[in-house]
Amino acid sequence: MRTIALEEHYVTPGFLAGAGRASAEGFKKARGAAGERLFAQLSDLGDKRLAEMDEAGIDMQFLSINSPGTEQCEAAEEAIATARDVNDVLADAVRRHPTRFAGLAALPTLAPDKAVDELQRRMKDGFKGAVINGHIRGRYLDDEFFWPILEAAEALAAPIYLHPTIPPKAVVDAYFGGFPQPATMILAGPAWGWHIETSVHILRMMARGVFDRFPKLQIVIGHMGEGLPFMLERMDSVASRAPNFKLQRSFSAYLRENVHYTFGGFNYTPTFLNLLLEVGVDRIMFSADYPYTSMSEAREFLERLPVSAADRERIAHGNAEKLFKV
Repeated sequence: MRTIALEEHYVTPGFLAGAGRASAEGFKKARGAAGERLFAQLSDLGDKRLAEMDEAGIDMQFLSINSPGTEQCEAAEEAIATARDVNDVLADAVRRHPTRFAGLAALPTLAPDKAVDELQRRMKDGFKGAVINGHIRGRYLDDEFFWPILEAAEALAAPIYLHPTIPPKAVVDAYFGGFPQPATMILAGPAWGWHIETSVHILRMMARGVFDRFPKLQIVIGHMGEGLPFMLERMDSVASRAPNFKLQRSFSAYLRENVHYTFGGFNYTPTFLNLLLEVGVDRIMFSADYPYTSMSEAREFLERLPVSAADRERIAHGNAEKLFKV
């Protein structure tokens, strides 16, 4: 069974020296030797990564720049330079291993016109879509400032992977403050905040009519839907009675027609079953969230899913092949 993993990460020396420096240093400080090993894995786009993929039974990785990407750069010029650097490195890796790697382009979202240029250029070069790492210094994609990027993505049939990031500082302080700093960052990050931040981002896009303006736009989110499938019916039953949204479709329709979902390290059967029941098998795709989660464990979870052989094939590779045209 062919297996395509869609949320797999990498870094470059330039990224670690610039836009990703603070995040990487904080992670290494918190994790010690384990953090150093993880960033060694992130930095490798050659034989060692391929050997791990072979051992786990992963045929292809879709690679995206590690969080925080370009989205927390302080200036547009830094975001432009960062996107160019990480995309050049990724393009070279894909050229060297075209059957094993595929690229999701980083975009300088602080400069939408330049982001459009970068997306167009990278799609012509064979990239399969783009990645945006959460909010852009406290602003979200429902802001019309960013709509040229969404318009270009729709026109190019380029899916956007919306990856989590730490919530804005005011949210972190209000929701997760009062604990020792390491506990605050765990709660604001992988234990809770990352996922709620991403679901709020999608919620804002739906409520502001982004998918009415760009009905063919396709967004991918990880972690079995970032909590959105659990709330899908509730959003419909409450929001449908609020006339001020003035939307063309229901919230559930957007979540079933404009959003796709990957595992992203959520190897939990009950969570998967909720997602399956709410959105259907054709919207679910495999991922491991390498190197933060084991590829072997993700692959074993895929094999254990309580689905038919045909549906397992769709999740493992068929849905990704159709969406990303690979």
